[in-house]
Amino acid sequence: MSNWIINQGLSAFILVVWMGINIFLFVYFYLFYDLGPQFEYTRELLGSALPWARAPAAVLNFNCMLILLPVCRNLLSLLRGSFICCGRTMRKQLDKNLTFHKLVAYMIALMTAVHTIAHLLNAEWYTNSFQGRYGPLATKLSMLGDSRELNTTYLNPTPTILVFTTIAGLTGVVITLALILMITSSMEVIRRSYFEVFWYTHHLFIVFFAGLVFHVLFDFNWLNPLLQTWMWVIGPMIIYLCERLLRFIRYMQPVSYRKVSLHEVHCSSEPQYSCSIVIRPSKVLELQLVKPGFKMQVGQYVFLNCPAISQLEWHPFTMTSAPEEDFFSVHIRLVGDWTEKLIKMVENLPEGGQGPKMAVDGPFGTASEDVFDYEVSMLVGAGIGVTPFASILKSIWYKFKDSDPKLRTKKIYFYWLCRETYAFEWFADLLQVLEKDMEERGMRDFLTYKLYLTGWDQSHVNHAMVHFDKETDIITGLKQKTSYGRPNWDREFEQVQQENPSSVVGTFLCGPQALAKDLEKKCVKYSDVDPRKTKFYFNKENF
Repeated sequence: MSNWIINQGLSAFILVVWMGINIFLFVYFYLFYDLGPQFEYTRELLGSALPWARAPAAVLNFNCMLILLPVCRNLLSLLRGSFICCGRTMRKQLDKNLTFHKLVAYMIALMTAVHTIAHLLNAEWYTNSFQGRYGPLATKLSMLGDSRELNTTYLNPTPTILVFTTIAGLTGVVITLALILMITSSMEVIRRSYFEVFWYTHHLFIVFFAGLVFHVLFDFNWLNPLLQTWMWVIGPMIIYLCERLLRFIRYMQPVSYRKVSLHEVHCSSEPQYSCSIVIRPSKVLELQLVKPGFKMQVGQYVFLNCPAISQLEWHPFTMTSAPEEDFFSVHIRLVGDWTEKLIKMVENLPEGGQGPKMAVDGPFGTASEDVFDYEVSMLVGAGIGVTPFASILKSIWYKFKDSDPKLRTKKIYFYWLCRETYAFEWFADLLQVLEKDMEERGMRDFLTYKLYLTGWDQSHVNHAMVHFDKETDIITGLKQKTSYGRPNWDREFEQVQQENPSSVVGTFLCGPQALAKDLEKKCVKYSDVDPRKTKFYFNKENF
């Protein structure tokens, strides 16, 4: 339990506070409408449907206020910089912005469903009252006019036929449909396979917020100012508009190319055999860009926009360059329509030609910024998820080259998991330079790296056995041999713990959620409550 508190305590506390506020708002407004004497006749008319409609509305206001804040990335970067003096635990919460965004979205979906069903029951029960099914008092009340002059609007008489003819009813239908489209298109399978569908439907949030404000203005929440939605969402909407304005300003700033490279698989002289084990050509595009006034930190990411492909689509990419370099670079893997179109445009460039116009928004902070705050760091990358660690390893090389006295890190363990052999290629050159440089400086123990090929068959193993006596690895050309299969994380954590018995170890991952859960459990398992012994802190990249 103590180890769990070290890694997850503050996150759990924030979650409990958020849930507590939701419960309080629901209960408070439910009782307000269920027991308030001013709604006695309304309850006679509609029964318990009134509080069941109004209580979720209050929860919706609160969560609609929160939903935009986790995606205001400039705000988060500003807060991350402000929290340096507050310690790494507070900054780690900012790295879970998308997780919180999803939780808030789930709450909005749930409360929308309850609110909608309750209003449908309102309409049905009002119709039944009008037909005399609930007694003479309900029948008389249902016949009262809906006019502010007669002060009868609190009765909320909305027959079924008027649900789709009033502004409140129509906007309710519109924002519900917009919400359904946004949530369904945000599913993992759609977001990964059809990113454009996710991107464009998510911009229905403009319709959602506009409809939400009008929905409440023309509903009957004027009786309770706390239910006026615009009062809740105006602040976050202004902040988000400032974010978009800043993105537009950055869109207009010029960006030039330093270098454009398309990394392909190369067959070495040895291997006619090794060519046969490559499943498909490597398609990793490297862009080295220059932008006036651009400053970055290790592990940060940017959003790229290529107007020739789409003026609306912005895609996040981690920078692979170091802050010490006079340019910034990204490596783009061929995944999806946008990257495919960009790579085709680069392939069709004339010799010596500049790449297509590119707009850059960022940089934005991530968990990897904190890597040099730890005495010992474990870096785990899966596939193209190695990109933030390329930036870190390059920066380390520069720091050693310049003998930077501020470097606190004493040891780095680097693990790279790839499903196919071609994925190692573009990054192997950097590891070779680091490997040679560490040897020359007598610091071979500073960087321990292990490469794992997770997608392999017997032919790979046979080929490795034939060339086992070679000094360098047959896949990467490095002195460190590639392992086949997945790491035994218990063994790896035990080794780190034994070699660093009194250190604070930062574990950084850029990879899939399943691996994140596994590593997070290992961090809890191998952390010691004794402050004099090893502690592991888990950090994950989120985009």
